[in-house]
Amino acid sequence: MDIGWLQLGLFMLVLLVPMAIGRYFQLQLTRDMTWAVVRMTLQLVLVGLYLQYLFELDNIWINFAWLLLMVLVGSSAIITKAKLPRKVLYFPVFSGLILGLVPVLWLMIVYLLSPEPLYTAQYLIPTAGMLLGNCLSGNIVALQRLFGAFNDRKAEYHGALALGATANQASLPFLQTAMQQAFAPILASMATMGLVTLPGMMTGQILGGVDPLIAIKYQLVISVAIFVTLVVSVAATLVLCVRRAITSTGRVKIAYEQNSD
Repeated sequence: MDIGWLQLGLFMLVLLVPMAIGRYFQLQLTRDMTWAVVRMTLQLVLVGLYLQYLFELDNIWINFAWLLLMVLVGSSAIITKAKLPRKVLYFPVFSGLILGLVPVLWLMIVYLLSPEPLYTAQYLIPTAGMLLGNCLSGNIVALQRLFGAFNDRKAEYHGALALGATANQASLPFLQTAMQQAFAPILASMATMGLVTLPGMMTGQILGGVDPLIAIKYQLVISVAIFVTLVVSVAATLVLCVRRAITSTGRVKIAYEQNSD
């Protein structure tokens, strides 16, 4: 069943509820909420129109160019939201996303979905979008926790260096904590999936008339792919960022204030 534009517009009036809650508690988020909804709507409509054209054209170079653009924009969004210097950390973040995305996407497209041709936009772009989209928040949290730890636990870090530890050894506890906190939400979601939550993709397929067991198979594939992509991208990003942000003598080149969150 298609959803009419009028029906969609009327349904979106429910957004007045969170806005009313924000005003009642004086959260000063009305403008941010409005802008987020407007931007989301415009972006999705424009992307939908573009994807229609992209699917019909289905050119290998345009598909891969769009994929590269998605990674570039995603890297920029992570750096901006984490409020870290773009010049120092953009390449490590970009590289981390590539290392997490490309192997998993290749396995899914080549060995699992196997469309004809392999670069078919209908499979390549939405799959990459799901994987990348679920990596953003994890990478943001990880970077904030890592560089926040360098600021809050400065004495611990310098103490380890004074005792003869290398920069990598002294920063390892911070990396471990950042990864644990970045992975906690997706682990909790996976542990309750099917019992507490029904994922959006599976629900959408079932509403579209797909057999529930087929929808569950696709959801398992996507969930595992998202988890692996997130873990690899976060681990690679943090390791590369530590190498880029810390000198051979152990000095941290980035001053990160915790209240910048």
